[in-house]
Amino acid sequence: MINCVSIDDEPLALKQINGYIEKIPYLKLLSSFSSAIKALDFLQNNEVDLMFVDINMPDLSGMDFVKSLSHPPKVIFTTAYREYAAEGFQVDAADYLVKPISFPAFAKAVDKTKQRYFQIDEPQESIRNNGQFLFIKSEYKIVRINLEDIKYIEGMRDYVRIHLDNEKPIMALLGMKNIQQHLPSKSFMRVHRSYIVNLNKIHTIERNRIVFDQKVYIPISEQYKEEFQKYLDSNFLK
Repeated sequence: MINCVSIDDEPLALKQINGYIEKIPYLKLLSSFSSAIKALDFLQNNEVDLMFVDINMPDLSGMDFVKSLSHPPKVIFTTAYREYAAEGFQVDAADYLVKPISFPAFAKAVDKTKQRYFQIDEPQESIRNNGQFLFIKSEYKIVRINLEDIKYIEGMRDYVRIHLDNEKPIMALLGMKNIQQHLPSKSFMRVHRSYIVNLNKIHTIERNRIVFDQKVYIPISEQYKEEFQKYLDSNFLK
């Protein structure tokens, strides 16, 4: 577990970062602060591994705050100004995120920081299924997903994003191989290292790409092209 704190003078930005932290199973939010000055006492009396720090804050900037610490935790800076990135790396920042911050960008920065600085053996989240639906742990909840509602699954290193009909995507700490083992092969096929598609949802194929609603294009890679072509041939009207 990585103990972390968040520091940002903007309430909405702080709320967003805290929400993102809660979605990462190996992050534990110890506390959050609206100013760097308020965080000083906490850092002196608690063991903190990672900080998410806004650079532009009144009274004491995030950059000056980190420079003032004799033994600072690892830092991921958040900023609305990309030009601060170089200065951030001068204080050995683990990474920086430019606002507005999306969850995929946040998760990528955290994962890179974990891989580089922390050794954590985290179990794959469990999957339960009965052939018609799955139960998957996501964001500290157990979610039921009907197989027929899945359009496609997108791999994001240690995570998958499950795209559904008429619902928001669901993020889960799973590998692509793991989740593929629990999907019926007659309905689901891996067409790319980062994509598994529901064959029953395919309506259009264009230039080696599967086209979903709203112009979402799923590439068919060379590694999986032959198997996908066999599926097409077996269902092609001649």
